[in-house]
Amino acid sequence: MSAMQTKSEIRQLLACAGLSPNRRFGQHFLVDLNLMRLAVDAAGITEKDTVLEVGCGTGSLTSALAERAGLVIAVEIDPKLAQIARSHLANTPNVRLVQTDALSSKGTFDPTVVEAAGGRPMPRGGRLLLVANLPYDVASAVMLNLVKGPLVADEMVVTVQKEVAQRMGARPGTRDYGSLSILLGATGTVEMLRVLKPSVFWPPPKVDSALVRFVRDRRRCAQIADIGLLGEVVSLFMGHRRKMLRACTRYAPPELGGGEALARVLARSGLDPTLRPEQLSPEQYVTLADLCRR
Repeated sequence: MSAMQTKSEIRQLLACAGLSPNRRFGQHFLVDLNLMRLAVDAAGITEKDTVLEVGCGTGSLTSALAERAGLVIAVEIDPKLAQIARSHLANTPNVRLVQTDALSSKGTFDPTVVEAAGGRPMPRGGRLLLVANLPYDVASAVMLNLVKGPLVADEMVVTVQKEVAQRMGARPGTRDYGSLSILLGATGTVEMLRVLKPSVFWPPPKVDSALVRFVRDRRRCAQIADIGLLGEVVSLFMGHRRKMLRACTRYAPPELGGGEALARVLARSGLDPTLRPEQLSPEQYVTLADLCRR
């Protein structure tokens, strides 16, 4: 098996390839080996699990994931880094490296990633996990996609910008509460495991980060009739978060039946129409979406 890489080893690998960290791709390599082990341990990975890693870089964390998982799908957008990772992981047969942008132009998962992660039957009791040092600019979109599908993660253990971590677990009525908070809260539980100082990355970012775990809750998910419709309802109302609920209904697109239909749904929901979208709980959004579906 390949080993996790120290800061000096990553610097040397890049230097030998004539490379330096690419700001355009948000490359900040996690170089604290203890934190990598914490992330792997927090996910409770077994040999039945398939692990998705978005932004595998030089393959350092990938090595630790491969020691425990049945299959690791490692995605890297930078072709030169992907080449380094492929060389590092050459003797690791349970890693499938995909050199592509994880997200397509529409902000959904690239089909090659979906095929790689979903193209084999999951062993009985196996899970799909996201364990990754997520690039800052795609972190929210990656997690939202893994909530809504077609690839659905049973658990996510990720390093993200601290600001994103706060949005993940934000409560109704707070400044950080938004679409990410609502969809994660409607489908599972979020726990911030550790705040990370810039020094645990190379090169160090200008902001603090956090290690966060999301665990999917089957009971909560069973309450959702149509996760795609829930996403549309949340997007509509939170797009006008400062307005009253009754004022938001007039912006309803045809997919939600238009303004009059949504106003009737709001009336049936029993919600106070003078509330603001940022005051509704994830459960109340689920109720609204299910009424829209009916």
